[in-house]
Amino acid sequence: MKRIFLFLLTALITLASFAQDNSQRIISQINDAAAKLNTMQCNFTQTKTVKLLNEKMVSKGRMHYQQPNKLRWEYTTPYTYTFILNDSKVSLRKNSRHDVIDINQNKMFREIATIMMNSIVGKCLSDKKSFKTTVKDTPTEWVATLVPQSKELKHMFTSIILHFNKEKSVVVKVEMYEKNGDTTVIVLNDIIKNKKIDAKTFSVN
Repeated sequence: MKRIFLFLLTALITLASFAQDNSQRIISQINDAAAKLNTMQCNFTQTKTVKLLNEKMVSKGRMHYQQPNKLRWEYTTPYTYTFILNDSKVSLRKNSRHDVIDINQNKMFREIATIMMNSIVGKCLSDKKSFKTTVKDTPTEWVATLVPQSKELKHMFTSIILHFNKEKSVVVKVEMYEKNGDTTVIVLNDIIKNKKIDAKTFSVN
């Protein structure tokens, strides 16, 4: 469960702008793109490297997002697992098991959902409690390094590196460095923005 939250939190941060950058031009571009992002769909490939075992595990899936608070993060291979956030409800489905949780009744879920949604709409720009961010400008991309500041996030990972495609103003690659030495790389591809998504996609029933 902790690992799933880590992946989901990072996936949603990849849709947003980043905090406190010296370049106002970059901040403006990312904010403008986030403001215009009503929906987003993409495929993803996730590579997990386990330090203790020195092996890599590759999984693939699809993500759907809709403003202001709907998300579907679904693993399709080599296993199936679906996380759906719809307003205040979270659905977790694996094989025949299906759990629905009210985030208003669960502090951990509520905090994660708040960070995720704040990142989507760009509020993470001033979220000093969660991350300290530095940005590097390259010819083809902006690379943002986020260092967690809150106690909860520090327990999960030491840093997250986001690779923003300049032309599309979206993140196309995420590198996560966990506290235990494991690393996770998520590559987003086939990104589609602002195409209508069937409401059933976010059903938690």
